Formats: sequence, C-alpha cells, structure tokens
Amino acid sequence: MTTSSKFLSAVSILALGMGMVIPVTAFMSIAMVEEVQASVVRSIEVHGNKFVGAQAIRDNIDIKVGKNFFSSDVDAAVKRLFGLGLFYDVKINQVGDKLVVFVKEYEVVNQILFQGNKSLKDPDLKRFISLKPNEPFNSAKLSDDIKVIREAYKTVGRNNVTVTVQTINLGKGRVNVVFNIVEGRKLKISGITFKGNSAFGSRRLRDVISTKPSGVFSLLMSGDVYSEERLAADEEALRRFYYNHGYADFRVISSKATFDAANNSYTIDFLLDEGVRYKISDVQIESDIDGVDVQSMKGILKTRAGDVYNAQNIEQSVAMLNNKAADSGYAFAKIEPRGNRNLANHTISILYNIEQGPRAYVKRIDIRGNEKTRDYIIRRELELNEGDAYNQTLVQRARRRLEGLGFFKAVNISMVPTDQSDQIILVIDVVEAPTGDLSFSGGYTTGGTSPGMSLEVSVTERNLGGRGQYVRLGLGAGQEKSRNYNLSFVDPYFLGYHLSAGIDLFRNTYRADKAYDVRQTGGSLRFGVPINDQLSANLAYSYVQEEYDFGGDYDLTKENDIKELYEKYSGAIVQAAIHSPWKRSSISYGLTYNTIDDMKNPHDGLYARVLQEYAGLGGNAKFLKTTGKAMMYKTLSDRMDIVGLFSVGGGYIHEMGEEGIRIFDMFKVNTDMIRGFKYNGIGPRQISNKGEVYFLGGTTYINATAEVQFPIPIVPEGFGFRGALFADAATLFGNNYKPVFQGETPVTNIKSAWRSSAGVSLMWDSPFGPLRFDYAWPITKQEGDRLQQFNFGISTKF
Repeated sequence: MTTSSKFLSAVSILALGMGMVIPVTAFMSIAMVEEVQASVVRSIEVHGNKFVGAQAIRDNIDIKVGKNFFSSDVDAAVKRLFGLGLFYDVKINQVGDKLVVFVKEYEVVNQILFQGNKSLKDPDLKRFISLKPNEPFNSAKLSDDIKVIREAYKTVGRNNVTVTVQTINLGKGRVNVVFNIVEGRKLKISGITFKGNSAFGSRRLRDVISTKPSGVFSLLMSGDVYSEERLAADEEALRRFYYNHGYADFRVISSKATFDAANNSYTIDFLLDEGVRYKISDVQIESDIDGVDVQSMKGILKTRAGDVYNAQNIEQSVAMLNNKAADSGYAFAKIEPRGNRNLANHTISILYNIEQGPRAYVKRIDIRGNEKTRDYIIRRELELNEGDAYNQTLVQRARRRLEGLGFFKAVNISMVPTDQSDQIILVIDVVEAPTGDLSFSGGYTTGGTSPGMSLEVSVTERNLGGRGQYVRLGLGAGQEKSRNYNLSFVDPYFLGYHLSAGIDLFRNTYRADKAYDVRQTGGSLRFGVPINDQLSANLAYSYVQEEYDFGGDYDLTKENDIKELYEKYSGAIVQAAIHSPWKRSSISYGLTYNTIDDMKNPHDGLYARVLQEYAGLGGNAKFLKTTGKAMMYKTLSDRMDIVGLFSVGGGYIHEMGEEGIRIFDMFKVNTDMIRGFKYNGIGPRQISNKGEVYFLGGTTYINATAEVQFPIPIVPEGFGFRGALFADAATLFGNNYKPVFQGETPVTNIKSAWRSSAGVSLMWDSPFGPLRFDYAWPITKQEGDRLQQFNFGISTKF
C-alpha cells in the first residue's frame, strides 16, 4: 500500500467516524432543546397592554406557572390571544425561567358617527354594523361593515351608495369612527309588465306582488325598490296566487330586470305561462298504515269535488290530516297529496296518500339572528319542541306564523343532520325588521262626532322589549274642542297561553250638537282566543264615565237651571245630561269569522262578527245591546280586477232597568251604515221649544250595502286609486223616551222607515292610510232628514 493510499484510507476512516459522530451530536442537541422547552416556567410577564388586564391575558393561555410547557403550547397560546380579537400583534418569548408575553392592542372605538345619511337614520345603521363603542377597532370588521351598509342601502333603492371611513385619533388608544356616506340617486321602478297572462289583468297581478312602480308618492312608500330577493319573492307570490285560483300548471317562465342608466331605473318584465283552470273531480284518501281510519278523516278535508282547485286548501287539508294522524298515535305518518289531471275536461282528482315516514326526532332547536326578539317569542309559534317527532307540515306552519308576526324581514327554517340518523337539529334563521313607529298625521272628515280638521301624534311599538307585546300612545286634537288621549297595551300570549289580553285607557272630549261638551274617561280589559284559523272569540270588560257641560254657569243639580236649559235644547238631551256624571260598567262577548283573502286589499272571502254587550255591573247604565255584521267579497272579473261587495248589519238595544235607556246609549246612523245622510241624520227626533230639531238615536237599526270596486284606467296604477259604485239602504227606529217637562214635544219618527242612496266612490291607498271619498244621491228619504251628499274620511273596511 502506497503512502497516498494509506492517507486516503485514514481520511475515509475519519470521515466515516465523523459521519457517525455528527448525527449523535445532533440528536443530543435536539434532545437538549426539547428538554429546555419542557422546562418549568417560574413567572409570566405581560407587556404592551393598556386596556386588557395582565391577568386576563394569563387566563387565556394554557401555560401555567410551575408546570412544564412545550413549543406547541406557545403556538397555541399565540393563536388563542389572536383569536380574542383584541390584539393585532402577539409574541411570546422565554427569558430564563420567565415567559414574556408582548401584545399590541387594537385601538378602542370611542364613538361611531355617520355623515351624509338621509334615507337610513343613525339608529338603523348602528343596528346593522358589527363595530360597537368601547370595543376594539378592527379593520376586518370595518371592511365588513362597509359592505353591510351598502347592502342596507340597496333595501331602500340606493344601489350606488359610496361609503368611506375616517378615523379620528383621540389619544390614549381611543378613536372615533366616522362613516361618510354619499347616497346617490334612488333607483326607480319605471314599469312592471306581464306577458302571457289572459285570466288576470296586469293591474290585478301588480296587486299580488310586493314590488311596485315608482309614482308621485314614492318618497313616502317603500314598494318601488328593486332587489333580487324581492323579485324571487314576487315569483313565489304569483305562483301561490295562481295555484290558489285553479291554475295548477302555472309557471313563471322568466322574470327580468332591465336597468336604464339614463333614467336610473329598472323595468321588470314577467313572462308567464298560466295553463288552464282546473276543477276538482274527485277526492280520496288512501293509507299504507294499518289501523288508520280513512273514513273518519274525510270530513276534515278542505277540498271538495266540484270546487275550483286551490293549493291553499290542499295544504290545510294535509296539515289537518297530519294532526289527525298524530292524535291517533301515528306521529311519523307522512301525507302526500297527489293530483291526477284530466287534460280533456280540465279536472284534477286529488288523492291524499298516508304512509309511514322516516322516524326522526328534534334533538335541538337553534335560533339565530334575533338580537332583539327573545327566543321564547319565536319558540311559542312552533308546534314542535325538543324530543318531538319531526313534522314538515308543522315546520311550514311555524314559518308562516313567524312571518305573520311582522317582526322579521325574512324567516328561514332548515334541518341539520346529526351523528345519529334518527335525530335532527332545527335551525331557525331570522332577519329582524323595525317594529317601532313615531307617526304624525292630519286629516279631515265630514262625519262622526268630531267633523273637520284633526291632528294626531302617536308612538307605537309592536315588539316591546323583544317580548312580542304591543303598546301604543296616541294624542289627538280637532275642531269644536275635540281632544283625545289613548293608551293601549296587548300581550298576544297572556301567561304563556294562546290567549291575547289587552288594556285600553282613554279620555275624549268633543262638542255635540253644537250645544254641549262631552267628556269621556274610561278603560277596558279585553281577551281574545282563536278557536281555529277562521273563528275567534273575544271577551271584554269596560268602564266609562261621561260628563256633560252646557257651558256658562249652569248647574245641572238646580231645578231653575234645568228648566232654562230645557227652553233652549231638547228635553230628552237635558233629561239625560242631568245625571252627569253617567257611569257605564259593562261586559261584552262576541265571535268573529274571517276567511278574507287579503285584509288590506280584499277580493274574496267572508267576514262576520256578532257582539253582545251587557251593561249593569254597577254604574248607571242598564241595557243589553246586540250587534251583528257580515261582509262578503267576490271577484267578479279576474281579468279586469273587478270586485263585488255585499254587506248587511243590524243592532238592537234592550232596556234592563226601570229607568229606560238614555238617548246617549242608543244607536246613531253613520256613513258606515248609509251614505248620503249626515251623521245622526235620520231616525227618531224631537223638536225643542225654539223649533230646533234634535236627532236622538234609536233602539234598532238594519243596513245593507251592495258595491262594485274597480281600477280607474286613466289614473296611473302607482297612485293607488280605485273607484266604486254603491247602493245603500238603512233604517233606524225605536225610542222609549217619554217627555218629562211641561210642554215638551213627543219623540217622532220612531217607526221603521227605510232610506236608500246610490253613488260613486274614490278609494285611495295613500301613504297616510286608506282614504275614501263618497258622493251619494239620496233616493228614499223622510221629511226632515239631514242630507250630506259628499263624505270624506278614513276608509275602514272591517
């Protein structure tokens, strides 16, 4: 072996030896590091914190004094502190046996301000954003809030809003956040068109959808706002409308919104396929479950052979079958309606198939998005609880009930599976809507106890404290010393039961017959309970004290003053007034039946109400008063949107004491009974010694109305006007007053005599509420009746 070979061999051996030594050394080094990292920490110091306490930071890391820790614990501690959202930088170092935590805190929001916002007020915007005063200023939240504000403005038709942010450093780690908003022009709906519709006119279909064309009063209304969500809801509204009117094959082929940049407006076009109108030829029930009594279930169905196909009636039938099956012990029964079309004669046979559905129980109910509304307010609208069998029909009914509360802009109920196949989680997502109103209103009426101009201011909250309770405070003033103050409170679920309870307090003053002032002070306690979806019952107690003042120095307890008043006014009025103050303590009870399709814009259905009031639970008044009213709406032309109305009403008051019935407790005619005559302008009357006629009211009335309502072709639809032709008939009679003063004339016109009138109306769904203008021609009248051909006031349908 040469010298060089020996040298190379030595080098190789040395290299091999080094290769063995280096890994061992590395292993020893790593072990030593791990051993250091696992050492015990003797203290934890915190630096850089100004607002967050040092102990709070220590409590949020898992490394504890006197215990071992590893590098993974340090990583976890850093992530946990970042996750608090209080710091934008976190470092943790080991210095000897100390652990030093360095943090850099976000600045704290002192105040949030908005500039340039007009369409949305500060409280509304603050409710949308996530940044809050006295919380960390987080740039990620800020970016989200800008997006949220932009989305909020889209709901009021401001799609081109610009939002910038300015932060004002106040020192000591506090900042003011200013959102500068440039709202831009409001987007308009220049037109809404329908193609493919022949059964219903475009005007009728525009009543169905929530999107409305822009008009003169767009600034006061919110329907002329475009959004994709609203357009999708309009499609669903059209489907439900057609399905409920017999068009089972209806479909929306397309709904298109076209933007016109020059006019800053959208045109919305619906392309429809109506299909044909079906009638029901046959209705059957079949069951795959042994023991289900099919025959007993047929009587509860809403669908009948010969009826026009109606999807809503089918839904209600399915719900009732579900409840019937559950009551019979079949909680998991699944009812599936099936329709078999006969295209030749346009009929559908309906088969309700009852089968055993999959077993699933509600493990948990999660509610999200309700910042104001309490959980139990939402839960009480559900007919499902944790542990109950899942029922899709009850879920759909709960969604409709929640939407009907008026507390939410949107409601969605979804089902989330769990790790157990027979259990699900029910998730309810809601988007809350404003429920408070501050209203200023003015008006003019030609009838009632206080005709003329009137002003009112009211504060209303429909979801008081998130508890679902209603409260309203109203103050009003009018001509002829008219004043009114009222406070109402209603709890729709009194003591947790499906029983509404309300209390009303009021004080009203007005001048009657241009002769004397009336002051009414009182209150009522009322209860209401639904019997089913159409029928409800109510019970109320009321107490009213009435005071009468003829002005001057008249003392109604002195005989000479009473005689002097008798010389000026009707003896019946003076005789009733001398008992001032008059107290009436009464209880009333009634039933209401309602199948009206749309209470704001009725087209079909029946509304009937009967009420009885017994006065005599203390106080001065002693009588039994019975009233009833029925109104039936029927669409006469779907295509032309013509609606017919027929209504009847009546009332009778029976004396229960020896003193008879005061004239102030009797019925008086008003424009709801017959148009063309003044308020209290027909019926029994008395002539004073001065020759003036005083209408006293009667113990019995009957009235009837026939009316045809229609759109006005020459008026743009966005104005909200409709016209009507009407014919009224009424009679008011009966009066038991007996003269008590010497020379007093008897009451006349106490027998039944019918009056009738016909006329035209203009109805306006105004931003200030529904208004109505009537012009009537009296056809049948009696000598001395007080006529009033024109009448204007607030429209009250029910």
